[in-house]
Order: sequence, then C-alpha cells, then structure tokens
Amino acid sequence: MNKSVSKLPSPKNIWRIWLGSQSPRRPILRWSATDKLGLLMVCLLVAIFSSYKLLAVPDLKPGDIAQFNEIAPRDATVVDTQALKEKKQGLKENFVQVVDKNESNNLEKTIFQKIKKLRTLKDNDFEVGKNEFNTTNAEKSWLINVSDSEWEGWKEEIRNASKKMLSQGIINTLALDQLEKASSLQLINLGTKDSPKRSLGAKILSSSFYKKSNLKVDLLKTNLLLENLIDQDGINKIIVKEGTIISKKGEPISSQEFDILEHFNKVNRSPRPLKWLITFSESMGSCGLLLMIMRREKPRLQARHGLLSLALLLLVQLTKDWLGPLASPMQLILPPTLLLSQGIGTTTSLAWIAAASLIWPTSLNGSSEVRLIIACIAGSFVAFLGRRMRSRAQVLQIAVFIPFGALLGQWFIFNQIIKEKNIEFNNISFEPNSIFNETLIISAILMVTILIIPILENTFGLLTRARLMELADQERPLLRRLSREAPGTFEHTLTILSLAEEGARVIGADVDLIRTGALYHDVGKLHAPNWFIENQKDGINPHEEIKNPYKSADILQAHVDEGLKLARRYRLPSPIADFIPEHQGTLKMGYFLHKARESDPSASEKRFRYKGPIPHSKETGILMLADGCEAALRALDASSSDKDACKTVRKIIQSRQIDGQLKESSLTRAEIEIILRAFVSVWRRMRHRRLKYPSFNSR
Repeated sequence: MNKSVSKLPSPKNIWRIWLGSQSPRRPILRWSATDKLGLLMVCLLVAIFSSYKLLAVPDLKPGDIAQFNEIAPRDATVVDTQALKEKKQGLKENFVQVVDKNESNNLEKTIFQKIKKLRTLKDNDFEVGKNEFNTTNAEKSWLINVSDSEWEGWKEEIRNASKKMLSQGIINTLALDQLEKASSLQLINLGTKDSPKRSLGAKILSSSFYKKSNLKVDLLKTNLLLENLIDQDGINKIIVKEGTIISKKGEPISSQEFDILEHFNKVNRSPRPLKWLITFSESMGSCGLLLMIMRREKPRLQARHGLLSLALLLLVQLTKDWLGPLASPMQLILPPTLLLSQGIGTTTSLAWIAAASLIWPTSLNGSSEVRLIIACIAGSFVAFLGRRMRSRAQVLQIAVFIPFGALLGQWFIFNQIIKEKNIEFNNISFEPNSIFNETLIISAILMVTILIIPILENTFGLLTRARLMELADQERPLLRRLSREAPGTFEHTLTILSLAEEGARVIGADVDLIRTGALYHDVGKLHAPNWFIENQKDGINPHEEIKNPYKSADILQAHVDEGLKLARRYRLPSPIADFIPEHQGTLKMGYFLHKARESDPSASEKRFRYKGPIPHSKETGILMLADGCEAALRALDASSSDKDACKTVRKIIQSRQIDGQLKESSLTRAEIEIILRAFVSVWRRMRHRRLKYPSFNSR
C-alpha cells in the first residue's frame, strides 16, 4: 500500500503564500536580482555583528566594558598578573646564557679557514697593509720558513686555545684589544709574548671572535632565575571576599578584575559554535521576517525602503557592539522608529522595533530589561503617532513629549513599583540624574533625526506626511503655473480632488496621498492647454481643425508623458508621480477611435488606448473613478435626483471594471459601492441651490 509523503513547502513557496494571503489581493513590485543580493548582504552583516563575539576567544579582556555586575561567589586569593608582569619587566636584564654548539662550530670553521689562507701566502705576494692579518716582518719570515711538523703543532695549539675560549663563551661586545690579550694568554705554550707564532695565533683568534658570540639565552633557566628573584621580593596577591562586586556594569574591566573573573571561570576561553549558530539564525530570521512584514503590508514597496530598514538595524548593532552596556535602548530604538514611521508606515516601524529587540547583541541583566521594555513601549507610541503627524512642528512635539514620558515611566517603575514593593532585580540601580540626562540626549537625537529626514526623503524615496502637506501647498511653483496657464484644468483638478478625497476617506485609504496626487495628476496638460476642452475659449476646438484622430490620440497620450517629465524635473516623489499615468490606465479614447473608424473601420483599438499602467493602489484607482465621474456628474441638469447621479456613477465605474482597469487596485466590491455613494454625496453638495434674492432698483 502506497503512502503519500507530505513535503514541506520551500522558502520560495512560503514567501509566495505569505504575500498571496492578502485580502484583497494586491499586485507585487518585483525586485531585481541586484536588489535581492544587496538586501541579503546587509542581512548577513547584521547577523555577523550580532553573533561574532560568541566565536571570540577569550570573550573578555582587560579594558572591555563590563556587561553587568559580577559578584564573588566565595573567598579567594588571586595572583595579580599585572604586578607580576611589571616585576618581570623590571628584571628583564636578568637572563641566563648557555653556549650555542652550532655557533661554536661555525667560529672554529672560520679559524681554520684563516689558517689555511695563511699557509698559501708566499714572501713575494705578501704586502703589508693589504693583508687582513696585518703581519709583521718577523711573522712573515716565520710563515715562510716554518716546517711542516712545526706548522701542525702550531695549528693544534690554536685549536686547543679556541676550544677553551669557546667553552667559556664569547660575547660580541668585547673590544678587539681585549680579545687579543685573552687569546695571547691562551697561547702561552707557543713562546714569549713577542714571538711571531704566538702573536700571529692571537691575531687569528681575536679577528675570528671579534663582534661574534656563541651564547644564547636559555628560557627555562631564565624563567627559573626570574621566579627565584620574584620569590625573594614576594608576589602581589588580591584578596577577594565573598559577595563583593568584582566588576561594575558599564565600567572598564581592570587587569585585577580580569584576574579575579578568570579565577572564578567567568572568562570563556573556548568558542561557542552552537550558540553562535542559534544567534546567527535568529538574526537572519529577524531580518527576513522584517522584510516579509514590510512586503505584505506594502506589496509595492521599493527595495531601497527595505535596504533602509536593514541598514538602520545594522547601524544599531554596530553602535551597540561599540558602546556595549553604555548604549541606551531608547537612544538606539526611538530615532529609527520615528524615521520609518514617518517615511514608510506604522506596521514597518513596529516590525523594526521587534527585530531590533530580538537581536539585541548583549545579554540583558537587571535594569536593562526594564529599559528595553520602556524603549519598546515608547517606540510603539512613536510608530503610531509618527505616521499621523502632518507637519514638522507636530513631529517636533514627539521629540519632546515621548522622551519625557519615558522618563516618567522609568521613574514610576523603578521608584514606585520596584523599590516600594521590594521586587528583586539582580544588581538593579536607579539614578535619576543619569536618566534625566539620557532624556535630554534622546530629545536632541530625535530633533537631529527630524532635520535629516528631508535628506533621506530624496535619497531613499520616502514620503512623509509633512512632505505630502508641503507638496499639496497650492502656492508651489508647478501648481501656480497650472492655475495660471491652464485654469480650466486646475478647476477640473480641484473638483476631482473633492470627489477622490471623500472616496478615500470613507474607505480608510490615504487621504493626504490622494489629495496631493490629485493636484498633480494632470500637470502634463501644461504642454498644450488649449487642446483640452476645459481650457478652450469661444468654442474653438483644435481637434476639429486638424481632423486627424491619430494625432489627437497622440496629444492625449502626450499629457501623460509630459506630466512624467515635469514630475522628474520638479522632483516629485514616485508615489505622487504614479498618479499621472495610472489615473488614465489603459483606458480607451472612445471619441477619437470612433472618428478613426468612420474613415477606416479596421483602425486598431490598441492605437487609441493610453499606455498605462493601470492603477496599482487604492488611491490611484479612486482617482481614476473620480476623473471619469467628474464630467458626467457636472453634466447632470439641476432637476437630476440622487438616483440619477448614482446610476450615472455606477455606469462609469462598471465600465472601468469591465475594461479591467481596477483589477490590480485592490479595491473590493464593497469599497467601490461605498465610494460610489461618497461621489454622489459630494455631487449633492456641489449642486445645492441657493435662494434667489429679489433685486431692488435704485431710484
């Protein structure tokens, strides 16, 4: 009987299932292989800097910052290695030397090479002053007349003398005249001091030994000597009492403290590969989960936004690794959270807080646990409030009130709960002054973050609320130009803005985004305002004059292309620039297609469609519907009812749905129905009647 074996889904399938579980389904922006490789490299760096210390041997050394308080478990007497090292350094001139046999053999060979050279000298070739031995006439005469037997006896005497001198040891700092005297004494059997064979032998030995040495340091005997000398002076000892603090958290570890920690086996001298693997995997998993949450929340998320969040995570890891326990969780968590909540969204910033907390690089102890929890709570407030702040001034309020709120929270937890109720935390301490100073530092860091947000907006393509409000200012140059050069289009834009804004509000879409996008969606009409009916005066329509539907279609498409060019020129963020092509999607230019088919029934429909793309977000989808309904609602007469308006709007929306324009906008049927009613309510406000006042003729 065959049994089916269930297979675990691959990581790629898990990723697709995760992204595909959205309701409603939204289109996903695909990342290039280069983007994925860059993100993977940053994830690896985060994981490496979070875990590499687990492979370091030893894991502590003098001068490192203590991660937490260490208490002596028992009484002990520990050798002060630093004092011992200093004593050894002071006694470094005391060493024991022994004869190096190899070097002695080499020196003997040098002597015999010189003797051999002397034997080859002849009277005619000998020149005083050029000969390295500087022989006298008597020595020269002896060399010429010496017999073979006498020569062999002379060589034997020199050999014996050299062995005696080498056995006693030769040092390289002995003066040449001292060497000659010592050599002459060793050759006393060769005759008187002035005899040529004795003086010549002394010259050979002294010249061979000059600036040479056959001694070497014996480390074992030297260490024994040093130990004996140290024992005579006494070894410094460190007396440790049970319960005393060995090292204090946040302070450098001294050499004496390191000796005590090592004595109590608090210094790990072997790598921990299993723990390293677990920590490395946790860090990689946290980075991957952060990206998954960001992609699911915003399928159109750009790779550089993911890179920004991971780069901030890496920066926190590097800073925490550098500062150790001196680093404050709030100082490291709050600024990135504010930046991400402003530029990307609340969900992303909350996911980032979770990832940063999970891979905190050092063990938590005592008050650090409380501080990290408070930092996460404060960060959550920043994440929720940051995205809703609509001006730089409101964001500055966060930089002031959140840190001081966290200060009060720490004071309450430490002073009221822990101390009054005697809750035990290992080695916990509360210093109001340090916490107050930390609060001021956090506020300053947050203010600096607010100052650099505009720079990061351009670098990473972020779109904050404050930026949206600034772009929506109708006094901006591009909008002023639109109102001046294409007043009809600008009025049309304001009407569409009212419809789209209400449609976004009733379904919970991004009202600020759609308001700003609506203001810029038709800026491309500036390239030829008179070709669009809302800007035409005196009933003159250029399209009727050229009577070329193909050229007219190109002009309509050009308002999208030129709009994108203006967006690049005025550096509009990509989410705003997306409204320019997506509000038209791939809609059909029905009027000009009809005109073309009057003369050529085989005219291609594709030639009379906008190039797209179709809407990829709720906001651009709503704007497309508002753009299509505006003219139809404006055309309704004064006697039209809400039912008539609703029927008109429904017909237009259904035509967009049938044409497939909304299939990637993630708008549900229920939301479309709510948007329809919102459009009708705006139309009702726009067409309200005013009382007719009687006119009075002045007499």
